[in-house]
Amino acid sequence: MPSLFLHAHPCVRKISFRFTSFYSFSTYTTYPITDAKSNQSATILQELLSLLQKFSKSLNWVKSIHTQIVTNYLSKDQSLGTKLIRAYSNLGSLDNAHSVFDQFSQRQTILCNAMLYGYMRNERYKETLDLFRMMRSGNSEIDSYTFNFALKACMGLSDYDMGMEVIKSIVLKKMEREKYLGSSMINFLVKLGKISDARWVFDRIPERDVVCWNSMIGGYVQSSQFNEAFDMFLKMRGYGITPSPITMVSLIQACGRSGYMELGKCVHGCVLQLGMGEDVLVLTSLVDMYSNMGDIGNAHWVFETMPSRNLVSWNTLISGCIQNGLVHDSFALFRKLVTSGGGFDSRIIVSLIQGCARTADLESGKILHACAIRRSFELNLILSTAIVDLYSKCSAIKQAIFIFDRMRKRNVITWTAMLVGLAQNGRADDALKLFHHMQVEGVVANSVTLVSLVHSCAHLSSLKKGRSIHAYLIRHGYAFDVVTMTALIDMYAKCGKINYAEMIFSNSTIREDVILCNSMMTGYGIHGHGQKAVGIYRRMKEEGVKPIETSFLSLLTACSHSGLVEEGIELFRSMERDHNIKPTEKHYASFVDLLSRAGRFKEVEVLIKQMPYEPGSSVFEALLSGCRTHKNIDLGIKTADRLLRLDSMNPGIYVVLSNIYAQARRWDAVNYVRSLMRSRGLKKTPGYSFIEVGNQVHTFFAGDDSHPNYAEIYEYVENLRLEVEACGYVSDTSCVLRDVDEPMKIKLLWGHSERLAIAFGLLSTHAGTPIRITKNLRVCVDCHNVTKYISKIVRRELIVRDANRFHHFVDGKCSCNDYW
Repeated sequence: MPSLFLHAHPCVRKISFRFTSFYSFSTYTTYPITDAKSNQSATILQELLSLLQKFSKSLNWVKSIHTQIVTNYLSKDQSLGTKLIRAYSNLGSLDNAHSVFDQFSQRQTILCNAMLYGYMRNERYKETLDLFRMMRSGNSEIDSYTFNFALKACMGLSDYDMGMEVIKSIVLKKMEREKYLGSSMINFLVKLGKISDARWVFDRIPERDVVCWNSMIGGYVQSSQFNEAFDMFLKMRGYGITPSPITMVSLIQACGRSGYMELGKCVHGCVLQLGMGEDVLVLTSLVDMYSNMGDIGNAHWVFETMPSRNLVSWNTLISGCIQNGLVHDSFALFRKLVTSGGGFDSRIIVSLIQGCARTADLESGKILHACAIRRSFELNLILSTAIVDLYSKCSAIKQAIFIFDRMRKRNVITWTAMLVGLAQNGRADDALKLFHHMQVEGVVANSVTLVSLVHSCAHLSSLKKGRSIHAYLIRHGYAFDVVTMTALIDMYAKCGKINYAEMIFSNSTIREDVILCNSMMTGYGIHGHGQKAVGIYRRMKEEGVKPIETSFLSLLTACSHSGLVEEGIELFRSMERDHNIKPTEKHYASFVDLLSRAGRFKEVEVLIKQMPYEPGSSVFEALLSGCRTHKNIDLGIKTADRLLRLDSMNPGIYVVLSNIYAQARRWDAVNYVRSLMRSRGLKKTPGYSFIEVGNQVHTFFAGDDSHPNYAEIYEYVENLRLEVEACGYVSDTSCVLRDVDEPMKIKLLWGHSERLAIAFGLLSTHAGTPIRITKNLRVCVDCHNVTKYISKIVRRELIVRDANRFHHFVDGKCSCNDYW
């Protein structure tokens, strides 16, 4: 430390030993300066403060010197006060800085600028503008530094009107040519999205340095006006301005965001020509550019040829690999970083955790989580959010909730990750409750949050909540983009309001979007409107909209649910013939489902033999379902046998096989299949139905007596039974797949969950209003039949959504025409 004083003022050198002692945390704080000449003492103190600003990190040091000088010198020397204010500001002690500022009654510009600097450094933007206004109203001299601080404060507050006042004052005083002031004006306007205003200012700056050009080029890139950015670069070169690394980074970002690969390679060549081939920032940007364009090979090449790398470089390539689906490569890079002795930070851990989330690699994710804890990385907002997302996508929802509940700070991205996680893990009701909690805490939802909630409402068939979120989307301007409209069409279709879905689709200005069309075709399919779905496909062809793989999945499903067998066959054949789309296993499964529902089993067997690859479980599951519907026992047993060889731990296969045996009254085989399930620890998925009444979802299981109103519900069910039997209904006990006597079979039928839900709905809602029921399994034949009778007796529309489709029961008829 003494060597720092060798070139200082002679008077400072004389007392250097005392300052050194102070630097060593001596308790000695008395400086023999009071008997020196006034001007010499002030010079000594100014030198001390200069050194203190350079080397001190202790607030106590500044306070100690402040105490020594305040009586004799501070009120007379504003330059000394300026240094103290800056020293306090650098240490974040604005109260002390302000106490120094307040001791001067007549303040010079230099002192005011020091206080402005303190406010800006500590992000106190409002106080910055208050002081600026005070200087302006008090006729203080305002220089370029003052204007610069005021503009940055306006930027921090996004205060466009005040910023324009400042800019007008700058232009009025003809100060726009001052160093950095021009680029500050441009930066302010660019940040607020006023790119044309920024260009107006730029064109009126007489002498523009590279910083001004960079601000304008960066502004065009930020506003996605890439052609204008390159035009500006060419003009810059025409004026003889040498680009800086920041210039090239902006152009590289433009290429990466626009996807202009050839232009990106030209910019890369320009970088090398300008001698920036060793600049870490520029080369890292190139790695990012190639990664964004999907050229991970060139990204690797740039990375490997870098003479030096920092953690940002490593993280950029690791993130690039993950972004391009090369998660394994990202871990290989991480191992290389660690084995080379390089450290890593939380940002790299975040990238790797995101890779684990994409591949649902829970074990690796847990290791990274533990690594973050062992390394004492602060579980900051970004890292914690990534961990919540990881556990959610890996179906470890309890761990996700555990992390979420313990986060001290949460932003809208964190809330959205948790909401999406709950919705995707079958806890849609919990997602809606969490959204309410989010609103209570004052967090404003974004479009991703709201779309996830729309999907939750679709899962729950919660029309009331879905409409409420739709209104929220409209109020906040999110309701008219493709993603949101697609989600809304899906939600209304799954809530039984296909006419609402049609209105959104018809009123859309972007009906030529293939994803939007797919959503509407799927909605028509689950409501049995196959012809309408095919009609959308024909209109797509007329308007030149190219169908994609999922388009044909929607169409085949729609044809299957509507019995449009010949149309479905033609659509399947046209995939490869007319659109060069090779059918996937999902397409084959949908086609098998179409033929099996129609009982065309010979054609199915031929189709399976002609498949270009070995059929998977989804194909045989579709065939097995058809065998159950048409009671094709022999083919059903063969199909179940093939399925069990593919997936012996799927309880659904055992259940369908058991049902096939039960329909054939082969109870010994039924018992054998059920005992096989028990021995393998498999359980049948229990059937349940739910209904939304008011703001609450009520769930019923078969024979359920847990509802608070169960006695009233069962009494009403009994009354319904008597009424429908009087109208000619006869129970179809073949639906009861248990070896019991007829009276017990009838009793079991009337305990089915959808009948309990319908009874509760009729008891709890006003006469004439529709009843909407959702069931997790396929509706049985007898429930389908009895619901037709009930709809006629109560004169209400009964809408039942089962695992396959919607059934609209009106006046004794169903929209499916008994084909499901």
